[in-house]
Amino acid sequence: MERALRTLSITGTVGMFLVLLMGATVTDTGSSEGCGRSWPLCHGNFLPVGIRESVIEFSHRLVTGIIGIVIFALAVLCIRARHKYPQLLPLVPMMVGALLLQSVMGAWAVKYPQSAPVLALHFGFSLVAVAGVFLVMRVVDESQSGQRVEKPSPSVGFRVAAWTSVLAVYVVAYSGAYMKHTDAVDDGCRTWPLCNGQVYPGFSGEDGTVFMHRLAALGGTILIAGIAWMAWRNRAARPDLYNVAMLALLLVLAQIIAGMLVVQTDMQLISTLTHAGIMAAIFLSLCETCRLTLPQRAVAPAREPNLVGSTSTAPAD
Repeated sequence: MERALRTLSITGTVGMFLVLLMGATVTDTGSSEGCGRSWPLCHGNFLPVGIRESVIEFSHRLVTGIIGIVIFALAVLCIRARHKYPQLLPLVPMMVGALLLQSVMGAWAVKYPQSAPVLALHFGFSLVAVAGVFLVMRVVDESQSGQRVEKPSPSVGFRVAAWTSVLAVYVVAYSGAYMKHTDAVDDGCRTWPLCNGQVYPGFSGEDGTVFMHRLAALGGTILIAGIAWMAWRNRAARPDLYNVAMLALLLVLAQIIAGMLVVQTDMQLISTLTHAGIMAAIFLSLCETCRLTLPQRAVAPAREPNLVGSTSTAPAD
């Protein structure tokens, strides 16, 4: 069971990350109606027609279905292993629920056209789903490797900042997805970092939508920089928090560069997918930071085998 947990959690994490990128590809290439108003079939057929948009949309559905089976199997194993890995149980509704919501909203959007605010939730649920299976992978990996030991608790300020950052980055991701489903992504703020040469373009129209996204991104960057600074000050006691917080900060810097490239390349697919992928990585690193702020339970070291003639004893549980 432990080997299956590890294998399925890794497969699910990689698969959900791929699903997220494929969903972004569907949006960026305008392939959301590649299969018409038919779901789960494509134009009423089991296989897509030989059109680029149909292939992209159908491939996204197919991979989502396969990874969905993997995640449901992983959820069953998590429930069966709840006594040995109690930390997994709260993650089951997170990854399964988000996956179901993502799938239902995808089907709903195909059958009945939705508004941009509703469509943007699709990317948000994808983030939550990939975070859920990623955290399962981290818990299993940490428990099986014996890395989970008793550690000093971080300050209240650090915990509040870490959990707030997850919400802040989710808002940034949602606002970015919202832009993609409106005219703002094509017509708003054609320059970077200023908006068409203006420091303050206002909050109305397409420029205002992009400007609000950039302001949210700036706020998230400042918050993550503060988390990294607090983790640096306490790096001797909690090197694990320092490592993951610095990773989040480095990813944010990479995301800033990716955002600039999105504007300068006029929304080329490779730049927008890079932007979406780094955003997901930031979200995952912050979720891991929050997990590490939870109370840590010590794990007894494994007993060493008794050797003939040895007088040493194994540590007590």
